[in-house]
Amino acid sequence: MSQKNKGILLIICSAFCFALMNMMVRFAGDLPSIEKSFFRNFVAVFFAFIALKRSHTPIRVPKGALKPLLLRSIFGTMGILCNYYAIDHLMLADASILNKLSPFFAILFSFILLKEKVHPFAAGCVITAFIGSLFIIKPGMGMFTTSLPAFIGLLGGLGAGIAYTYVRILGTHGVKGPFIVLFFSAFSCLVTLPYLIFDFHPMSFAQFGCLLLAGLFASGGQFTITAAYTYAPARDISIYDYSQIIFSTMLGFVFLGQIPDYLSFIGYGIIILSSLSMFLFQQKQKD
Repeated sequence: MSQKNKGILLIICSAFCFALMNMMVRFAGDLPSIEKSFFRNFVAVFFAFIALKRSHTPIRVPKGALKPLLLRSIFGTMGILCNYYAIDHLMLADASILNKLSPFFAILFSFILLKEKVHPFAAGCVITAFIGSLFIIKPGMGMFTTSLPAFIGLLGGLGAGIAYTYVRILGTHGVKGPFIVLFFSAFSCLVTLPYLIFDFHPMSFAQFGCLLLAGLFASGGQFTITAAYTYAPARDISIYDYSQIIFSTMLGFVFLGQIPDYLSFIGYGIIILSSLSMFLFQQKQKD
C-alpha cells in the first residue's frame, strides 16, 4: 500500500471514530456539555500520556511554545464545548458538517495570524462554504430551537479552525503531536473541573459508559488523523475527512431516526463541493 493510500485509510478511520464519538455524546443524554467535555478529555489525557512514554518523548513545554500551546488549548476547548452543545441540540449530520468548517476557518486565521497569502480562489471557497452553512443554520427559522444551536455549532468550527492554526505554529516549533494532545486535554480538564466540583450532575452507569466510549473514540480519531498526516500531506487527503458526514448521517438515521431536511442537504452539498474545489485547486497548484 502506498503512503498516500495509508493516509486515506487512516483519515477515513479517523472520520468514523469522530462520528462514533458524536453518537456516544448524544447517547450520554441531558448532561451538561462541560461535563461531557471533561470526561472526553480525561480519557484522552491517559492515551496521550501513554503515547509519549512509549516514544520516550520528554513531557515538558519546549522553549517559546507555551503561548501557542495555551491559545491552541483555549480555542480547542471552546470548539469542543460548542460542538458538544450542537450535538445535543441538532442532528448528528448537521453538527458534524458545521464542525467540518474548521479547515476554512484555519485558512482565514492562517492569513490573519501567520500572514500566509490566500489565493482569491481559496477565499471564494471560504465564502461559498459559509453560505452553505447558512442553509444548515437557517437564520430566522425557529431561532432558539434550531438557529441558535446551529450558530453555536458554527462557533465550534471557528474555535477548532483557530486551534488548528496554532497546531500548525507548534509544528514549526517542533512540538510533537502527542504532547499537543496531552497539553490540550489536560488544560480542558482543568478548565472544566471547577464546574464539576460545584455543579456536578449525577449520571447513570450507562451515561458514564457512553462518556468513556466518547473519550475512547475521540482518542482514536485524534491519533489516526495525526498518523494520517504523517503519511501524506493535507492537500492530498484532507477531502476524505468529510466522510464523517456520511457516517454521521447513517448513524443518526439508524440509531436516532434522524433525517436531515432538504435545506441541510443543500448546505452539505455546498460545503463539500467547496472543499472538493479547494482540494482540486491545491492538487493543480502542486502539479
